[in-house]
Amino acid sequence: MQRNEQAVSPVIATVLLLAITVLLSSMVFVMMSSTLDSVEKADPKGSLSVRALSNGYHVVTFSSLDQSLNPNKVVWTIMSDTGDDRTLLSGKADDSDVYGTVGSNVSFQDRDAGWSVTKGDYFVINCEELGCDDGNHIFQIVDQNSNTVISEIRLPVDVD
Repeated sequence: MQRNEQAVSPVIATVLLLAITVLLSSMVFVMMSSTLDSVEKADPKGSLSVRALSNGYHVVTFSSLDQSLNPNKVVWTIMSDTGDDRTLLSGKADDSDVYGTVGSNVSFQDRDAGWSVTKGDYFVINCEELGCDDGNHIFQIVDQNSNTVISEIRLPVDVD
């Protein structure tokens, strides 16, 4: 009995090795190319709700927010409806006299204490002291990263 110990010819073996190498490298390229694409984040969207308290304070709460934001990039503004100089007061959520303070004219309360602005966080505004309790003022939130107005809401007349 005679045994034939030959396998595949050297030419076919080389072609098979090249095909496997090309297939594997193309799979790695396809997997890695999706991570190399720069994906821009969508602009943040949110809504606010406001509640006037009997002590002259207004509580403005993020009732919805589709992404968490850096307090350093969140700018709040209290504006008048009328007049040439409409801005009454403005600042950032992370200002030392705003973030987590109690008793200041404007304070930001980070409900989950995660150093981020998320749904449920709120601003407390002393409208009686600032003079924004007449129903002619707007509270606006702007994200500086995207330069987008996230939301704005009219501050109501104080509850008596």
